Amino acid sequence: MAKQNMNQKFSNWIVIGIASAVLLLAGCTPTDVASISPKAAEVMFAEQKAIIVDVREDSEWNEQHIAGAIHIPLAQVASRLSELAQYKHSTVIVQCRSGKRSAKAASALQGAGFSKVYSLAGGIVAWDKDGLKTTN
Repeated sequence: MAKQNMNQKFSNWIVIGIASAVLLLAGCTPTDVASISPKAAEVMFAEQKAIIVDVREDSEWNEQHIAGAIHIPLAQVASRLSELAQYKHSTVIVQCRSGKRSAKAASALQGAGFSKVYSLAGGIVAWDKDGLKTTN
């Protein structure tokens, strides 16, 4: 009987683990990451009070990006943290296409000890919609 209970508990943990992985892979955004509007981000960036980290893929970056942003694709954020170390106590705004990847990257930066991290609400799509400048 005890062995059966142990097997059931183990099975429950496997189901919970798989469900968690599916949710993460489905693009659920972390809820503990603050967001910032494109216009507020543009002001902070223009006044050099924040940096912008673009976590989109190379092809997306090459099509269009915010001039002066730092490009580190989401899959490379963890392995390239040293490139951002000097900004650990500065304001970092993470940006992607629509906001899902940037929220994941922002959460990873917070986990690495970055203290002032924001996800750009709506990503570059919202940036464009607000009429803010980009380059290619």
